[in-house]
Amino acid sequence: MVQLFQITEEKLTDNILTAIKKELEQLKKEFQPQQPPTWISRNEAAKMLDVSFPTLYSWHKKGILTAYSIGTRVYYKLDEVNAALTPIAC
Repeated sequence: MVQLFQITEEKLTDNILTAIKKELEQLKKEFQPQQPPTWISRNEAAKMLDVSFPTLYSWHKKGILTAYSIGTRVYYKLDEVNAALTPIAC
């Protein structure tokens, strides 16, 4: 059993509720809903990057692109494909 001195039950309840409200308000400000990813097929990725399927596979094995599969179908996240593109310094 916990005993609290010099604080009423109502005051303790108010303090707890105030702290919770402040925390929830902060979380609400920080929360940004995320958009679902746009998926592209292996064929779309190959056409977009103008490469062959073996090149996509090689890039996946090297960690350049992340491939996702459902059964035998292979997909890529469009934003990850775009992020893999890096500028070339002249």
